Amino acid sequence: MTTRWLTPKEQRAWRAYIAATHLVEDALDRQLQQDAGMPHLYYSILANLSESPGRQLRMTDLAERTKITRSRLTYAVTRLAKDGLVRREDCRWDKRGSVAALTDEGMAVLERTAPGHVGRVRAALFDHLTEEQVGQLEEICAGITRAMETEGSRPATDDVPWRRRSAPPPCG
Repeated sequence: MTTRWLTPKEQRAWRAYIAATHLVEDALDRQLQQDAGMPHLYYSILANLSESPGRQLRMTDLAERTKITRSRLTYAVTRLAKDGLVRREDCRWDKRGSVAALTDEGMAVLERTAPGHVGRVRAALFDHLTEEQVGQLEEICAGITRAMETEGSRPATDDVPWRRRSAPPPCG
């Protein structure tokens, strides 16, 4: 099999993408650590729960929405539960599953932190784009997501993080 090396234009685009995503994620992590004492991933978990009916989601659905492995989600939810921001409950409609539920304290943290987070997202990303570029960014990212989540017309199996078996993250 012959390697299809990146063209110079593709290499520039790839490096620009990596630099931008790392810088945006770092800016969001720093803002959320300062304002709420949590990383961006934990904020995303709280935000996803807040937007769900009853402020709760099955753990497997939450892993899919946050695009992380189930073991990484379990670790994060355990930490958030320790801080009183979420509860982990047995799933009433599926005895094999469990549910993460946003507590009132978690909702209060989210409401207190959201204005600073949105301001940082805007300053790090959207203030630098035209309306047309915002539409293009959405289209590009949605296309990449669709391609990564499917293989042709059938769902990917182990290629997406929430279906992948992985070791739990190290403690620290």
